[in-house]
Amino acid sequence: MKQFRPVRGHRLAARGLPGSPVARVVAALAALVAGLVVVLVPGTATAAPVCSVDYTTNQWPGGFTASVRLTNLGPAVSGWTLRWTAGTGEQITNAWSAQVSQSGTTVTATNAAWNGSLATGGVADFGFQGTWSSSLTTPSDWSLNGVPCGGVASPSPSPSVIVDHSPSPSPSPSLSPSPSPSPSPSPSPSPSPTVDHSPSPSPSPSPSPSPSVTPTPSGCSGTGLVVCTGFEDQSGTPSGEWQVTTPNCSGTGTATIDTATVHSGGKSLRINGGGNYCNHIFAATTKDVSGIAPVVYGRMWVRHTTALPTGHVSMITMSDSRDGGRDLRIGGQNGALQWNRESDDATLPEQSPSGVALSSPLPVNRWVCLRFQIDTTQQSMRTYLDDQEIAGLRVDGTPTTDIDAQWLRRSTAPRPTTFRLGWESYGSDSDTIWYDDVALGSSPVGC
Repeated sequence: MKQFRPVRGHRLAARGLPGSPVARVVAALAALVAGLVVVLVPGTATAAPVCSVDYTTNQWPGGFTASVRLTNLGPAVSGWTLRWTAGTGEQITNAWSAQVSQSGTTVTATNAAWNGSLATGGVADFGFQGTWSSSLTTPSDWSLNGVPCGGVASPSPSPSVIVDHSPSPSPSPSLSPSPSPSPSPSPSPSPSPTVDHSPSPSPSPSPSPSPSVTPTPSGCSGTGLVVCTGFEDQSGTPSGEWQVTTPNCSGTGTATIDTATVHSGGKSLRINGGGNYCNHIFAATTKDVSGIAPVVYGRMWVRHTTALPTGHVSMITMSDSRDGGRDLRIGGQNGALQWNRESDDATLPEQSPSGVALSSPLPVNRWVCLRFQIDTTQQSMRTYLDDQEIAGLRVDGTPTTDIDAQWLRRSTAPRPTTFRLGWESYGSDSDTIWYDDVALGSSPVGC
C-alpha cells in the first residue's frame, strides 16, 4: 500500500494542492471571480412621455386667462405637481382648481384636495389668470412631479451586462452570473413615481375624448329625463323634436345636422354662429321641459373652434316663466364662461377681474362635457366642466362679492320652460359649435 502513496499525492498536486503551479493558478482565478460582481441593468430605449398638457389662453391687452388640462401618461399618482417656465413679463395673479405659485419665471401648480389622484390616462383641469407686458408665450418645458413631460428613459426588454471589479465583501468561487440578492433582473433606473417602466407602448397622449371609446348618452330611461338625444334621428336641418328658431332677429347663422364631427354615434348638431347682432340662431327642443322639478339638470357635450371673446355671447338659452319669459343664458364674456340674465343683464360671476378669474374658458377644438343644475325652489345653481365644478358659476343663496352678489339681487328662483342650443353675439364675434349627447331632466346625468 505504501508504494501507491506518492502516485496519489502526485495526482492531488496536479489538481491544485497548495504549493503546486496549478494550485496557484486556480487560487488566482478564484480570487478574480470572488471580486467580480455581475449586475444586470436595463438598456436605454426610446423615451416614453409621462404626461401631456393641453394649454389654452384667452388674452386681452395686459391680461389673460389660461386653461390647463394635464393628462397622466405614467403610472397612477396620488398627488401631482406641474411645473413650467412662464414668459418674460408674465405674472400669475390667481388660480382655480389648483394651487399655483410663481418664483421668477418658474411656475408651480399643485393639485387641489379633490383632484390629486390620477390613474394612468387620468385628467386634471385647472386654470389661472395673469398679466403680461411684452408678449404671451406658450410654455414648452412642462414637468410632472419632477419628470419632464416629454419623456424619460424606459427600460429595454433586453438587459445589458456590466462587470464591476470592486472587491466583494464575501468572496465566492461561484461563477453565477447574478449574485445580487435582489430577485429582479431589471432594477428601476429612477426613483421617480411617475416613470413608466413597462416596455409596452405608452397610452395615447391625446386629451380629446375619442368617439370610438366614448359611451352613448347614459340614463335615457328611468331617470326622469325629458330630453336625451344624440341627434341620431335627425338629418339635414333640425326637425321634429328640434326646431330651428331665431329669437329677436335672424342673419347668416345656420343650424344643421353634422356627420363629420361627432362625440358619439354618427351625428351631432352644428351651429354656424355669425357675428353682429341679428345673427341669432338656435335649435330648440319641442319637448315640454316646464314640469322638470324640483331641480333641472342639464348635460351636453360641446365643441367649438374659437376662444370665448371679450364681448358678450350666448350659446344656451332657457325662457324663465318667473321672469316674464325672459331668458336665462349660458355664454361667455371677458374670455370666460358666464351665466347671464336677460331681464336685468346680471351676470354670474360678476365681470370684475376677480370674478372672471373664478370662471373658466371653454376649451377649443375638443369635446368638453358641460353640466348644470338649477334649483326651482330656491336661488341655487351649479355648473361643471368635465365634471369639475366652476367656482365662479355657483349660486348658494348668500351674496358673495365678485360671484353671485349681483345675481342675487333677484330673489325668485328661475323656472325654465324652454331649452335652446345655438349662438347669439352682441358684438362682431362668430363661432362654430357642435352639440352632442344632450340630456335634460330631474335627475343628474354624468359625463
